Amino acid sequence: MNVRWRLRMAAAQREVWTGADLRRLLAERAGMQISAASVSALLTKQPAQLKLSTLGALCTALDCTPNDLLEVDTTPVETKPRPSKATRTPAKAARGRSMPPL
Repeated sequence: MNVRWRLRMAAAQREVWTGADLRRLLAERAGMQISAASVSALLTKQPAQLKLSTLGALCTALDCTPNDLLEVDTTPVETKPRPSKATRTPAKAARGRSMPPL
């Protein structure tokens, strides 16, 4: 699964061009006070994590939905089948066993 952060595009489509504009909208429409550095980070890079309250505030400020801010690719990832015990190499099958005494 691949997730793409689209805040910059969603803001531009609503003619919000600067972090200061977005910060003002967050305060006015959503009642969220957020630092200029935090707004800048949200606009310039994909966050590793995002509070639902922040997502909700962004949606309120920009009059959009989470679908406008997040693009999720749900294409299944192909995984390699695990080899069965019968097809393992002898070295792998013997791993963990002690050698018989001579």
